[in-house]
Amino acid sequence: MIVRKKRESAGGRRGFEGSTYKLTIEYEGTRYSGWQAQTNTPKTVQGRLLGAASQLFTQADIGGAGRTDAGVHAAGQVAHLRAEGRMPPEEVAWKMNELLPHDIHILSASSVPAGFHARHDAVQRVYLYQISARRAAFAKPFVWWIKDRLDVARMSEAAAAIPGKHDFAGFCDRRNTSESTLVVVDSVEVAAAGDLILVRIAASHFLWKMVRKLVAALVEIGRGEFDIDTFQELINDPQDQTFLPTAAPSGLFLEAVLYEGEVFDRPLKPLVSVESWSPRTSVRKGSRGHR
Repeated sequence: MIVRKKRESAGGRRGFEGSTYKLTIEYEGTRYSGWQAQTNTPKTVQGRLLGAASQLFTQADIGGAGRTDAGVHAAGQVAHLRAEGRMPPEEVAWKMNELLPHDIHILSASSVPAGFHARHDAVQRVYLYQISARRAAFAKPFVWWIKDRLDVARMSEAAAAIPGKHDFAGFCDRRNTSESTLVVVDSVEVAAAGDLILVRIAASHFLWKMVRKLVAALVEIGRGEFDIDTFQELINDPQDQTFLPTAAPSGLFLEAVLYEGEVFDRPLKPLVSVESWSPRTSVRKGSRGHR
């Protein structure tokens, strides 16, 4: 029997003797049971990536910066790939993309130190939520359609209470009771973009379903069904109260993951547009048209 020993990597983390890569990935989450690999289903993004990597390397391990839920998408998920063996990073990306399904794509791959950890080393995560103001035939997997007219100004006013360090126990589903619900939110933006209302939230980390519950609260405020003062009180002092509505996963994107020294400067705009279009007909003088 041949036993391969694993070496101790920087920061006390264990890794394969070989290579570590940083992967930046985009995916449509509609067909998947979320990011995290599960024993009861092969249909996870992490599982698909690991399956592709395992065809290139004798041993491989993949960890992501964020565990997106079923139906949630990513425009800039980051993962570390630890692999037994060596291969140029551009070749890793190309060969894995050849093996991956159409709705998962590696945007880039780079070599990083053995101690790099996609989740632990991340300093900021940016999520973008897309609310559609109209019924859309093509964009349903990428938006949450709200039939009621929403007051974007009221939503933006309410969102101003979110940045800062708060106890978001009222706006999450807790995986375990020992998990701290204190989160420092760096920024929140709310803006209309044609037929879409965009909500972008940036923070060092997020609680389970936190973004989707905050978006649902802003929607209720935009409808006029939820008071801004009550919303602010629930953020500042949850008192074992929980906001029950949760926005649909289809409108949520993990837009970016940042690391030390990186700056996010993408303008607030849709990741998947919903365009209202109608044909204009014009008849030239003397034209008989088609029959």
